[in-house]
Amino acid sequence: MLYGLGKLICSIIFKPLFLIKVIGAENVPKKGPVIICSNHISNLDPPVVGITCPRQIHFMAKDELFQKKAIGWLLRNIQAFPVKRGMKDRQALRDGLDVLKNNHTLGLFPEGTRSTTGELKQGLAGAGFFALRSNAVVIPCAVIGEYKAFKRVKVVYGKPVNLEQLREEKASAQEVVDQIMADIKKLIDSHKANVTKA
Repeated sequence: MLYGLGKLICSIIFKPLFLIKVIGAENVPKKGPVIICSNHISNLDPPVVGITCPRQIHFMAKDELFQKKAIGWLLRNIQAFPVKRGMKDRQALRDGLDVLKNNHTLGLFPEGTRSTTGELKQGLAGAGFFALRSNAVVIPCAVIGEYKAFKRVKVVYGKPVNLEQLREEKASAQEVVDQIMADIKKLIDSHKANVTKA
């Protein structure tokens, strides 16, 4: 209930403010486990991806946010869960797998932190771990544009990442996330040039 209310409020505020245009939302499966992997350019990315995705997303968020009483309460009540950065957080890995086992949608920013330049950074192996340890469909997502009032932001959902061969070859988690990041880069490159157009 709180997630739905938050999505409504954020939609009312952000969609007209940033002229948000959504492309490819139909690529997100309606059922079954899904991993949404997006680039990360701003603290506004999670709510913007959340309001544009047709499914409720269980986001993995940095542990520091959960230490703040009000924010921590809010995050837990919209089904987010903490991850300790800079170390192997087994509980976060279990929590993420549980989301997928229950046929829900897991939201990840594989870069691990915001890109201060806007350029796509190398992804961390965590996203590859979840892809290999589940049968989830991985959807690349690109947030394109500047979060400035009345300047368009595009959120593009791509076709599922083709992981069949990588899974058969028992590829490493890093090899898998490299493929995911390559697909995100393709989305950025193909839509960035005309981001200001309707």
